[in-house]
Amino acid sequence: MDADGPGTVLKRERTRDAVLELIESRSPGDAIPSERALCALLGVSRPTVRAAVDELVAAGLLVREHGRGMFVAPAKITQELVAGDRALGVPQAAGAWSSRLLEFTTLQAGARVGRKLRMSPAAEIVYVARLRLVDGAPMAIEHLHIRAELVPGLSAQELESGDLYEHLRATHGVHVHEAVQAIEPTVVTRAEAGLLDVPELSPALLFERLTSDTTGRPVEYVHSLYRGDRYRIVSRLALGPAAEVAPDLEGHHPGIPPGDFTHGDAITSSTRGDIQAGG
Repeated sequence: MDADGPGTVLKRERTRDAVLELIESRSPGDAIPSERALCALLGVSRPTVRAAVDELVAAGLLVREHGRGMFVAPAKITQELVAGDRALGVPQAAGAWSSRLLEFTTLQAGARVGRKLRMSPAAEIVYVARLRLVDGAPMAIEHLHIRAELVPGLSAQELESGDLYEHLRATHGVHVHEAVQAIEPTVVTRAEAGLLDVPELSPALLFERLTSDTTGRPVEYVHSLYRGDRYRIVSRLALGPAAEVAPDLEGHHPGIPPGDFTHGDAITSSTRGDIQAGG
């Protein structure tokens, strides 16, 4: 690596920006010039180019393939949060979302989940683990804990297809209304890496959410792990009044399964911390 001297940091930053510009001018899967070619193109040393490329690979913008070269990574799935009067609105994210059921069982809530759902540790919950996919590629692992008495006869089909919250409303009479969600960085374990098709200890985003119904009763506690190389959060802050626009009811809110939230109900989000059990 080049010694850190006057102008070294700026040179690295400009090299990174130049490579980023190349990435942004191409489509996912397109090749970019080799490190040697980039050195000649940008007039910088090999260590400077390698440092910039390493940073962009770690950020999920470039993919190295041994013996083939470097390629533009698949586009990230962007979840936008929009500030409103009381809470954050959640516009739709891109891609075709689907689920693959990993586990589906009924068991006792236990102390921790019981506290979150305000129920006895001995009371029953439905536990569900799902692999979430976007356009067929693994994106997230979801662990759902739902009050069992609210969803008698809940089927595997409801958990693998369609809108889960729509199923809860139409089939079980459960109308979700509000959620408190926390987001924090983490890394994936070996087992999680295998499901998400990423290396062990890859960066990820951990979502924890407590969902309540229209009476304020906790309905569902969820923790989900999203790929850090394919998923990002963007906040759009409303700084003044604007004309109302009819919401787009199609699509999916990653991190937040679609349902009543798409009809204008609230979600409160924090960037870090435990889910509050109050709903």
